[in-house]
Amino acid sequence: MTFSVILDRDEDGIWIAECPAIPGCVSQGHRKDEALDNIRDAIQQCLLVRAEQGLPLTIETHQIEVAA
Repeated sequence: MTFSVILDRDEDGIWIAECPAIPGCVSQGHRKDEALDNIRDAIQQCLLVRAEQGLPLTIETHQIEVAA
């Protein structure tokens, strides 16, 4: 499965990674590659937990265009 992730840096320079298709699926790392490795692990764990709890694995996400 392929998921989109969002990467951002916090005020301390830590990379924050989030998977918007899975509620609450967030991780971090001191380096960008570390954050990406960590979110990959987090996605796998979140999918397992959601499956065990009988929840939908993901939620619907869409891209929309907004005039600026």
